[in-house]
Amino acid sequence: MEKLSFKNRIFVGLTLFSMFFGAGNLIFPPFLGAQAGNKVWLALAGFVISAIGLPILGVAAVAVSDGLPKLAGRVHPVFASVFTLLAYLSIGPCLAIPRTASTSFEMAVVPFLGKNGIQPSYLVIYSIAFFAAATLLALKPDKLTDRLGKILAPLLLILIAVVFIGCQLHSGNGYGAATGNYSGNSTLQGFLDGYQTMDTIAALNFGIIIAMNIRKKGVKKESAVVRETILSGIVAGILLLLVYGALAQVGAVAGGQFGTGDNGAQTLSQMVGYLYGQAGNIILGAIFFIACLNTCTGLLSCCSEYFYTQWPKISYRKWVLIFAGTSAIIANAGLTTILKVSVPILNIIYPMAIMLILLAFIHKWVGKYRAVYPWTIGLTGLSSIFHPGGLGWIWAAIAGMVLGILYSRYILKIKG
Repeated sequence: MEKLSFKNRIFVGLTLFSMFFGAGNLIFPPFLGAQAGNKVWLALAGFVISAIGLPILGVAAVAVSDGLPKLAGRVHPVFASVFTLLAYLSIGPCLAIPRTASTSFEMAVVPFLGKNGIQPSYLVIYSIAFFAAATLLALKPDKLTDRLGKILAPLLLILIAVVFIGCQLHSGNGYGAATGNYSGNSTLQGFLDGYQTMDTIAALNFGIIIAMNIRKKGVKKESAVVRETILSGIVAGILLLLVYGALAQVGAVAGGQFGTGDNGAQTLSQMVGYLYGQAGNIILGAIFFIACLNTCTGLLSCCSEYFYTQWPKISYRKWVLIFAGTSAIIANAGLTTILKVSVPILNIIYPMAIMLILLAFIHKWVGKYRAVYPWTIGLTGLSSIFHPGGLGWIWAAIAGMVLGILYSRYILKIKG
């Protein structure tokens, strides 16, 4: 088979969407809408560029480069091993996977028990059940399209649509004034907030599972798998755009009625509670639970698949169990501590991930200069280490690219 059917292409795109769309993706857009107020659509334009554009480019970059290890290997083989390992660990069992359990517990369980009635053992019981469900889904990674794409992702979209339609029908459409940083250049602020989602690193990891599901549907030719992976990224990007737009609209209306609030979860809770009363807690809890379960399943699958390819003596199933068990322990005992380590690592490797993606798309022109990748990624990494969290690395990356070209053309040419 040279290509997927239209229906299967949509389902694979839904699968990728569901893997991207976790708790953070639920929280950011409503809070953006509440803060941006009457500038919500300008802010969303900037948010979309960094929160959707970069991740989808990441999916495409990995596809055309034949995987993250080969893309990172253009810098140096040792860098490829270290960077890929850190990317999988920091976005997986050391950060995002444990947080899926703790966040879904906060949003799906705590509202019904009350914070005063919560015992530490409740999170233990919940996280065991949560990771057991995610493990069952992740044990068959080539079936994710049938489970996430055909069942859980559509259900998630229906629940989000219920919130959006209810907001449109039963609440005022008046937006408040833009507040905070959004009162100035709202598009730039939206871009900066989208940048903080760090979905771009997840995009580098998800390609391995998406390609597996495409092959399971009968596409065998490698060039066709690459094309279908890119198309699934486009489908996922369109879905993310629609959902982010709906959630930002809900946030803008909620901000006009209830004020900005402290975070996106509070913004959503206020609006859903206003619209549906106590039933709103069930709707919102289900949304967070499904979103977190989907993301957890996707991350467990891609991390386990990568580690199995590197250390095949341990089976894929055992890697899933190892990561699920480790994540359950971290979610209950050491999440705060592990965040102190993993977040700084993410802040360092995130700019390098972005530059690897951009270099992949201009490889046709810069690939002939052997020093471009090492110089660009090297200076980007150094800038991220000494000035983490900002965008100052962009100038370092530009300098690295220029120096890499000059070094290749003049120094390496003289040497060899």
